[in-house]
Amino acid sequence: MDIGTKIRAIRHRRKLTIAQMCEATGLSKGFISNIENNNTSPSIHTLSTIAEFLKVPLPYLLLEKKQHMRVVRKNARRTSSFKQLSIEHLTSKGPLRMMIVESPAGASIGEDEPHAHEGEECHLVLQGKVLAKQGEDSLIAEEGDCFTWNASVPHTVKNIGDTKSVILIAIYSDTKMDDLL
Repeated sequence: MDIGTKIRAIRHRRKLTIAQMCEATGLSKGFISNIENNNTSPSIHTLSTIAEFLKVPLPYLLLEKKQHMRVVRKNARRTSSFKQLSIEHLTSKGPLRMMIVESPAGASIGEDEPHAHEGEECHLVLQGKVLAKQGEDSLIAEEGDCFTWNASVPHTVKNIGDTKSVILIAIYSDTKMDDLL
């Protein structure tokens, strides 16, 4: 972990000196320098003191780089298509995937062949009217309705309205997810 570099970067962004940090935390200049240069591993108590001084949550200091905030700008979103569906991927790769799926009237996912994969799904209907089926359960969802399910059970979502449907879908899985759609 590169905790020291992160501490130094936060301190510099906040325009704080090592002297100010020493005064507020009671730590010596040499010790802080060793921490910031990753020459020593501070205790959790020391990290907690530093985090309080820097006004950041302690867990933030312990995050690995890949766990930090990820941003996908609107003009950088990846798009794809699956059958008649248009898919805009809102998130980058990771355990939580979000996408906006547009489908013309009559289009569906999973109706011809069962659609199933690892994880949990949450669907929010932004526009249109869809028929959602999972196992023996089914429901008609319209604008503003939301439904969730275990995605390992075969499921179908079909646009049963007269116009296109737009659905925000969030999928969470502990296992690696390549493109699900």
